[in-house]
Amino acid sequence: MNDRLVIFDTTLRDGEQAPGIALTPEEKVTIAHQLARLRVDILEAGFAASSPGDFEAVSRIAREVKGPVITSLARAHPDDIDRAFDALKDAERYRIHVFMSTSPIHMEKMLRLTPDEVFRASVEGVRRAKKYTDDVEFSPQDATRSDPDFMISVCRAAVEAGATTINIPDTVGFATPRDFVDLLERVFHEVKGERDDVVMSVHCHNDLGLAVANSLSSIAAGARQIEGAINGIGERAGNTSIEEVVMAVKTRQDAYGVELSVDTTQLYETSRLVSRLTGYPVQFNKAVVGRNAFAHESGIHQHGVLRDKETYEIMDAADVGQEAAQIVLGKHSGRAGFADALDKMGIVLDEESFARAFSRFKQLADRKVQIGEDEVRAIVEDQFGPATAKIRLIGLHVAGGNEVTPTATVRVEKDGTEQVFSGQGDGMVHATFAALRLAFGIDPKLIDYRVVPVTSGADALAEVSVVVQVGERTFAGHSINTDVVEGSAEAFANALNKSS
Repeated sequence: MNDRLVIFDTTLRDGEQAPGIALTPEEKVTIAHQLARLRVDILEAGFAASSPGDFEAVSRIAREVKGPVITSLARAHPDDIDRAFDALKDAERYRIHVFMSTSPIHMEKMLRLTPDEVFRASVEGVRRAKKYTDDVEFSPQDATRSDPDFMISVCRAAVEAGATTINIPDTVGFATPRDFVDLLERVFHEVKGERDDVVMSVHCHNDLGLAVANSLSSIAAGARQIEGAINGIGERAGNTSIEEVVMAVKTRQDAYGVELSVDTTQLYETSRLVSRLTGYPVQFNKAVVGRNAFAHESGIHQHGVLRDKETYEIMDAADVGQEAAQIVLGKHSGRAGFADALDKMGIVLDEESFARAFSRFKQLADRKVQIGEDEVRAIVEDQFGPATAKIRLIGLHVAGGNEVTPTATVRVEKDGTEQVFSGQGDGMVHATFAALRLAFGIDPKLIDYRVVPVTSGADALAEVSVVVQVGERTFAGHSINTDVVEGSAEAFANALNKSS
């Protein structure tokens, strides 16, 4: 075990807690299947006790997703732990992840518990989880701001109670690599010691931009599990980026010397899928999976790369799934050509999903001369939305100018009949949303609205993401379109359909 690094993916739990992300159970299952193809070792499917929706998602992932160990988070509370087991019990392999805060500020201000009460609750929580499974993980939340002696005593007691993984979270991204290594070395010697049945893990946040650095430094201190999220998503500044850790370990074996089970060629597809369904764009210069990660504009760089890629590239684009070859399709391409393009890109769709993606491709091909690989990926990702809608957008007309109030008219299929609704607003998109509010008969609060270009050029595809709040719940909608207003209408309607 000492030469193998376990990758614990928390995209669907800690990653989903980022503001504005509102994944449906179906979307979480879709991402979970891709994480299984990526071959992560542990997949934290959610926090089963937090909501009925999260319980449903964890339960479905436990039943349907094969390969990774499926995990649910649980507070050191009997109800949470029982709920986690109920959601996980149908999995091939599962783990219960118990946590309890150990820092003075958390104990006093948030939990309002004494250190003795925290100690007892932690031990009792691990013992209860142990009744359901031999695979129990314990995390002392906010470990890096805890009194080390107290935190280590809690971890030691958790191991005696049956925990097989001790995870040290830098919950607020407070640690520096040197501080973190010093702390972890104490945990390794005083908690794990010579025991082969205990794994030391780390979970780092990125508030100071040090999550990946802290995670990688932990390997030298004996950590053999790293927790993180795809694209580094998560609360505040996010989590450790799984793709960066994986490629750092693979590229710098001389520095880390640990083995991985991850299929790195799936990193780019996984990144794109998570970005698409969460509505969180990947910055162009993002390491490993960014659009510019293997791009060269400087003349000197281009000259060197043309002579030998290794002059400026320390990784091969193909190793992370960023194929250089572009596939070009057009409006005259048929099902066979589209299927061949998907096959060359390594994309597998069932019959229904293929039909929806191909239909969308034909619609967009009528507007564009050529459709390249990036557009094909975007079209395929777009089909992950609901196959059926209670209210279907059929048509859209917008009008307005400098001296005319922008007006939008939408034609929808509602209750089996076509109906028309009109609305006005400060701009074309605002007016379109006003019309759709009337069509759906609800007045949601718009939480987030983003337009991200998929490709460049006058006929570029744009990816539109919206997040709306209806009552206490939030819903995300997405669309890919060459027309920003039309794409905005489709994304808004997609979100409202989920809420109704």
